[in-house]
Amino acid sequence: MSTIGTDSTTAAAVVSAGNLVAIPTETVYGLAANALDTKAVIKIFEAKNRPFFDPLIIHVPDASHFEKYCSNIPEIAYKLAEKFCPGPLTMLLDKKEIVPDLVTSGLPQVAIRVPKHPLTLALLQQIGFPLAAPSANPFGYISPTTAAHVEEQLGEKVAYILDGGPCEVGVESTIVGFEKDILVVYRLGGLAIEELYPFADKIEIRINQSSDPKAPGQLKSHYAPRKPLLFGNVEELTDAQKGKKIAVLSYQKKYNEHTKVLSPSGDMQEAAHNLFAYMRELDAGDAELIIAERFPDTFLGRAINDRLERAAAK
Repeated sequence: MSTIGTDSTTAAAVVSAGNLVAIPTETVYGLAANALDTKAVIKIFEAKNRPFFDPLIIHVPDASHFEKYCSNIPEIAYKLAEKFCPGPLTMLLDKKEIVPDLVTSGLPQVAIRVPKHPLTLALLQQIGFPLAAPSANPFGYISPTTAAHVEEQLGEKVAYILDGGPCEVGVESTIVGFEKDILVVYRLGGLAIEELYPFADKIEIRINQSSDPKAPGQLKSHYAPRKPLLFGNVEELTDAQKGKKIAVLSYQKKYNEHTKVLSPSGDMQEAAHNLFAYMRELDAGDAELIIAERFPDTFLGRAINDRLERAAAK
């Protein structure tokens, strides 16, 4: 099994040697390697059993590093960075040749962000390269929000797990790109679309669900538990599954004795924070299937619905 600790210097030595480290962020835990070292990046794909056509996000210590790895950066990207970096926002920008094609799955743009976690920022400040880091879980499974989640699933494949406690946000970053005067949202995430309105006259939501992703986290089936998961109206779905032992993932209401309520007070941030951890608990339980309730389609509710739709697509 891997070593779990809180020493960013140890983590820096591990990734500098071309090995894998699990890193905490405000969104979920990432499986990190030197983004400029193709052999190290291959280890990410192998450890996760992730298809090579699914691009990765690179992480840097601050927005000034964008110019090292990206070109043709639009003015709006600088404005967004000033407001939201570090934070749960990833931007798709034209990549420079220094970024290996493996990281971007051959696409001309790279996904880049500044994570908001003191341990990972300390790690990034000690090394001279960006970290490529998708979520630290087997491909397609529920994303990890604690160091223990990482160890349970990838422990033997990760040299060091940097333990930064439970992730604050709990869902992956929002991914945006730029087309002339349009701000394009490619993935819903921890930054609500409503927060982007002051920065663009036109915002287009382009949430792909295919086997030809243009950005990370766009595959149709993703974030899924091993048990079957149904998504929608709890009462209707429960009626259609009579005779089965059902666990419920709900927003505020307790439907049965196997319900996990994400936020009794109706706090969407609390719900997002608890989402993946509660999905894991239900997946580990003795119910035959999980029914997940649809959330209000505003603010972080959009990102939660997106994750649950992809989890149900399996």
